[in-house]
Amino acid sequence: MTQLQTASTALDVTRVGGNIGAVVSGLRIGADLDPAVLAEFRAALLKHRVVFLRDQDHATDTDQYDFAAQLGEVTSPHPTVRGDGNAILPIDSEQGAANSWHTDVTFVDRVPAISVLRAVTLPPYGGTTVWANTVNAYASLHPGLQALAGRLRARHSNLFDYAIERPVTGGVDVKQEHYRAEFRHTSFLTEHPLVRVHPETGEPALLLGHFAQSIRDLSSSDFRDLYALLQRHITKLENTVRWTWRPGDIAIWDNRSTQHYAVADYDEHARLLHRITIAGDVPVGIGGDVSTVLEGDASGFSSVRAPAA
Repeated sequence: MTQLQTASTALDVTRVGGNIGAVVSGLRIGADLDPAVLAEFRAALLKHRVVFLRDQDHATDTDQYDFAAQLGEVTSPHPTVRGDGNAILPIDSEQGAANSWHTDVTFVDRVPAISVLRAVTLPPYGGTTVWANTVNAYASLHPGLQALAGRLRARHSNLFDYAIERPVTGGVDVKQEHYRAEFRHTSFLTEHPLVRVHPETGEPALLLGHFAQSIRDLSSSDFRDLYALLQRHITKLENTVRWTWRPGDIAIWDNRSTQHYAVADYDEHARLLHRITIAGDVPVGIGGDVSTVLEGDASGFSSVRAPAA
């Protein structure tokens, strides 16, 4: 266990996986946190990719927002889904299950930096979430695959809706159909480098997930084969951490170095979490190429920060 000291407090950071994940204690979310504490927290997040806070039973939507706003610019809930109309996107089992590997909102150019997810209603069993380390996945690739991936660009679209992939039984689910229509009402298509450089750490990471629909100059069959190979490498069990939620939990992850998957194994029980998103940079590839917008305008989602020179 690594203890991160500040003048006013001590954050205890306990790893929960060899390649990803840590529990942070000694922090109560809310407004006006000590800047030194926030700096230590961010360092833990960058190192461990996803960190978990326990026993935040006091937390309201306002506390969650105030905490998130100290990590960066808060975005609107989603580029196409209204959410609460301000910042919170409900991750609601009534709208479907996010049971597919993805990095959040990669169909826009300004890929979010950080997500803050708070448990609101949990099922009596199941409903875990799994995260994978996309930096480690790239680093552990064969050098030949690294060289290939570093020269490729993938096109990401929101026309694949992960949140409604759960099979519907007993006829059409009106709430899921409404969500599907809202998710797709504006089309986005963005081309990203397949390997991006993390803007804070300088580490290369694979940028894929289920919003990736094609790779420039590859046939659809070659894309599917290469996608399957790389995704299999990203999501191998040794490269992941699986979190069992309990009341008062908050998960914060670096969206620039992870993928995640919500396991839909809780039958028809209710599951509701509230997500707040922190704005990110336009990805830059290892060769200096940047992401380009092919369709859609994400200016209503967040401002865009220029790529690092």
